[in-house]
Amino acid sequence: MTLSLVRELQALLATLYDAPVDQDVHDYLITDAAHAAALQERQEPLPTDEQLLLAETDDGVAIGLYVDRSVLERLSVHCPLRALNDDNLPDYCTALEGVSHFHYVTWSAGCDRRVSLLELELQAEVDKYASALSLMLAQREGRFPAELFRRLFEGASLLPHLDAAERSRYAEAHRCAARFCQRLEERFLRRRQARPAAMLAELRSFYRLGRHAKLRHAVQWS
Repeated sequence: MTLSLVRELQALLATLYDAPVDQDVHDYLITDAAHAAALQERQEPLPTDEQLLLAETDDGVAIGLYVDRSVLERLSVHCPLRALNDDNLPDYCTALEGVSHFHYVTWSAGCDRRVSLLELELQAEVDKYASALSLMLAQREGRFPAELFRRLFEGASLLPHLDAAERSRYAEAHRCAARFCQRLEERFLRRRQARPAAMLAELRSFYRLGRHAKLRHAVQWS
């Protein structure tokens, strides 16, 4: 389960967005921090528990996904696919963010689309919310997890190793995703009659927007 979990998380995203890809994230997974650092020609360990690894080659671009083994081992003990809660939500978000980056990059490449770093982070923030919401609704027999938005968006903090440009990018992605997800709740889940099918259609439409349209939509949509 430790390694196959990332495959199941990818399947969750592929189903959620109706966006399958040929690449199996399990085949690109790296769980050893020293190996991941060596691939990036770093002397010190990576300062994060997950990172999408990209490198230019003579044949194009090589891709890999680093998710620290300890994160996956904890998730194998407290599997979020069976019960997602406060205890395993942070590790779930770490793993899901990495899988989100991998899936969105490979899906976009298959559509011959370019992806900006800001777009990548914005989509990952939305993916964490949307996938966690999907799991919690199923696990709680449809009862709405009112605490999820607060846990993901109101209590988040940036990693200390980020430089100024990275902090700005992550903060902007977080802000835009929070506005978009908050409006999803207000429009489709918090009214007298929930409309999950309409919410799913909106999420799938958002996933397919181009990078500039995605940012505009996240901020302006109502």
